[in-house]
Amino acid sequence: MPPRYRDGFRTRPSGDPLGPRTPPLRILLLVHEDLVPPETIEGLSDAQVAPFKTEFDVFATLGNAGHDVLPVGVGSDLAVLKRAVEEFQPDVAFNLLEEFGGMGVFDAHVVSYLEMIRLPYTGCNPRGLMLARNKAIAKMIVRYHRIPAPKFHVFPLSGRLSGPRARIRKPKRLDYPLIVKSLTEEGSAGIAQASIVHDDEKLEERVRFIHRQLTTDALVETFIPGRELYVGVIGNDRLSTLPPWEVFFDKLRDGAPKIATSKVKWDERYQKKIGLTTGPAKALPGTLAADLPKLAKRTYRALQLSGYCRMDFRIAADGKAYLLEANPNPQIMFGEDFAESAEHGGLGYEKLLEKIINLGRKYRLVGQA
Repeated sequence: MPPRYRDGFRTRPSGDPLGPRTPPLRILLLVHEDLVPPETIEGLSDAQVAPFKTEFDVFATLGNAGHDVLPVGVGSDLAVLKRAVEEFQPDVAFNLLEEFGGMGVFDAHVVSYLEMIRLPYTGCNPRGLMLARNKAIAKMIVRYHRIPAPKFHVFPLSGRLSGPRARIRKPKRLDYPLIVKSLTEEGSAGIAQASIVHDDEKLEERVRFIHRQLTTDALVETFIPGRELYVGVIGNDRLSTLPPWEVFFDKLRDGAPKIATSKVKWDERYQKKIGLTTGPAKALPGTLAADLPKLAKRTYRALQLSGYCRMDFRIAADGKAYLLEANPNPQIMFGEDFAESAEHGGLGYEKLLEKIINLGRKYRLVGQA
């Protein structure tokens, strides 16, 4: 944020020679059908590369490590995946899919298919994906386990609440300010400065915006002003955490809430305007440096995650950490937050991908002894 770029032909992003640390594998790289990476990005501009930057980084790094990597574009037809598996006979699937058939929550079903055909895969298992993708269910689970998370309420898209005359009222257990977001969409979709509401009129306006624009249920939760931190977790049974990573808004106008809106995440010109940077969290209050990794691991286990995940926290003025979201299979572009945090902790990009692959190959599929 913003990402770093490297040009070249099947060269890992750092540009250094890389020999295989594991025996060469046949790796099926699962990507969206519109994001199949080219063999080379030589001569392409940053803007041209940006849409498939993650896919190319993984493809180039694994290829340069000596693995046989076949990218396969998957849209809404599992037959494409079935044919690729039959013809390529991969050792493992490296899963970079974030949706299937245009639905973000359907990526779990693709992973379920991989389990049914007994093909090892990277990233999170389908049960963990389904739990984490529904932010309300995830919050109910973590709150049950006494992991601090904001109070919330869901306004469903269907039923009487979606009618033109239906009123949307703030539940008595919630107090303003509140933040309104999609229940299931990822990547800050639908989140803007206007998502933070302070009265009933703005609450109804924003809930209806989510219903209309994203056609999903709307999640309304207590807004917690403060610092935003990410903690990466890697593992299946034995877990390790990455150094806490913080989002900094150095030039944001006074009084503007510091939240990762859609514009903050995806508009590079706006990122420069507000002085957006990310880096190691500094001067964490109290025992937070020791507590955050523990909270991240507890959340990971509570949601039955596997592979790797990024936990998003808000740190309130009193120093208390609140879990905002668990993001299994987070962005692993070279130079992005997860990879940067791993590198800061001594796990370089190629080692990170190698670890992710090894965890996928070691994960015990359903029905295996």
